[in-house]
Amino acid sequence: MLPEVTATRYVTPLREGGSLPGIVEADDLGTYVMKFTGAGQGRKTLVAEVICGQLGRRLGLRVPDLVRIQLDPVIGLAEPDEEVQDLLKASGGLNLGMDYLPGSLGFDPLAFGVGPAEAGHVVWFDALIGNVDRSWRNPNMLVWHGRLWLIDHGATMIWHHSWRGADAVAAKPYDASDHALAPFDPDVAAAAEALAPRVTEELLTEVAADVPDEWLVDEPGFDSPDAVRRRYVELLLERAATISGRITLGDQRPPNGDKPSQAPEWLRIWVEGKASE
Repeated sequence: MLPEVTATRYVTPLREGGSLPGIVEADDLGTYVMKFTGAGQGRKTLVAEVICGQLGRRLGLRVPDLVRIQLDPVIGLAEPDEEVQDLLKASGGLNLGMDYLPGSLGFDPLAFGVGPAEAGHVVWFDALIGNVDRSWRNPNMLVWHGRLWLIDHGATMIWHHSWRGADAVAAKPYDASDHALAPFDPDVAAAAEALAPRVTEELLTEVAADVPDEWLVDEPGFDSPDAVRRRYVELLLERAATISGRITLGDQRPPNGDKPSQAPEWLRIWVEGKASE
């Protein structure tokens, strides 16, 4: 189970994301980026954050630590923004927090290079979870203490928004031609060899167990939170075994007939120039 803390002060909203996360302080003296159950995307965004964040960490990727955060909306009474006030009022109770990385910078491919091995691990992981939100336009990666960190996994596993068609959606290939790390020649084959065997039923069951029951109850078509967890395990386990052969990388793998990278020309030229130095 994820550690649980109580929010003691609402610091400021973060307006980069559509869900309007906020920075809060908690009773463990920690500072967290908090995502709210009352946000427009709903609790499934938080479920995705937990499953994918915990899975990524277990696979050796750098993802900020997650905690359960209890929220009393009264802590936001001094916040002048009515939108924030409404969000806090709608989110009383259990929410999700991610460890705040002070001084971190948004990933900039012109300032921070990524090797093929690490790029391959990230692309394969995003293919596994069906991440549609790590493009060069919106990388959802931070650089902290000289290392790459992955954030914002709410737009993953889109099949859980319609369980009736989940099998078909989860079986789809992954187009990585627009991925923020596509220009860095990601070694997806090596990543698959290293990571796929580690995505076991036992591991996925442990990861899914970190999702609070409150966010899984009353899911249409399921009779219990454990039944929902089991469905996540089944789909991710099957995808881990097959996705490596269905990733479109772009022009970094022309012999495979992949489509050209969708990154802008200036970015691809710059990366190629750095690689030849």
